[in-house]
Amino acid sequence: MTPVPNATSSKKTTNTENRTRRPKNWLIGTDVSPFTIINRARPRLNSMNSSSSTRTNLKINKTDMGSPRVKMNLAWLFIVLLTVIVFSVLVKLGFWQLERAHFKANWQQQLSERQAASVLSYPQLLNISKDEALTGFKLKTSVSPVSTDIFLLDNQVYQGRVGYLALQAVQVSELEPWLLVELGFIPAGLSRSQLPNVKPISQPSVLEGRVYQKQINPMSSELMAETAWPKRIQNLNIPQIAQLIDKPLASVVLQPSNLDNTYPHPWQPIPLSSQKHQGYAVQWFSMAGVFALLMGYLLFRKLKQPDR
Repeated sequence: MTPVPNATSSKKTTNTENRTRRPKNWLIGTDVSPFTIINRARPRLNSMNSSSSTRTNLKINKTDMGSPRVKMNLAWLFIVLLTVIVFSVLVKLGFWQLERAHFKANWQQQLSERQAASVLSYPQLLNISKDEALTGFKLKTSVSPVSTDIFLLDNQVYQGRVGYLALQAVQVSELEPWLLVELGFIPAGLSRSQLPNVKPISQPSVLEGRVYQKQINPMSSELMAETAWPKRIQNLNIPQIAQLIDKPLASVVLQPSNLDNTYPHPWQPIPLSSQKHQGYAVQWFSMAGVFALLMGYLLFRKLKQPDR
């Protein structure tokens, strides 16, 4: 029998054609294709998802961050931080009161020394450095009442009574600034619209007494003067009083001891003594100690409580 020519080449051609004619998704039918691996693993995944243990684990992982235990721990962390902050503030207030007590004790000693010193003249008082507080110095000077206008410092209390502190600006000499003189305490009437009548300094006089400077209130230091005379004011702002009367004024107020009137002169250069500041310091430290013990006891009970 005569062999078929080019049988081998024909077979090769057929195999090549078969390979080239396979579809592009021929891997679907092979054992190592991704689709085959997914199809084989799908029943196992379905069984895992359907099992109760898997669902429980997933549920626990999802609710772990919002569990009551986590919320309780965050709440106690906030309480601990708040305790530290409040305790620190209370202790700081106590030390601040101790500093004020130390300052008041030194200030009281300085006032006693000034009261024991000799009486100053008006030029000597003016020559004292502006950086030094002038409260407590004794002064003796001649004054002339060029003006009898009266200022009434509002909201003053003396021996349980509400009233005004009457002030008058007087001239010492033509070349020196005027001096503000305290006439005394005047009780207020039943009506705010009725201002009291005050007896001014009407003749040249020689005044002797103590001078003082009031601290400026940073919250309210404006004069807030009314229009009528006697002029009611809300704060002892000497620069604004000088601007109002258009005269220079010394930065002190003279509280004379030899005025010919019956008005009392409240003398309170130190409203709170050093002993009171020490008492306030003890109160702040006591509050800090009680607060720390209370919060420490609550925290101790929390730590001793068994976890549930």
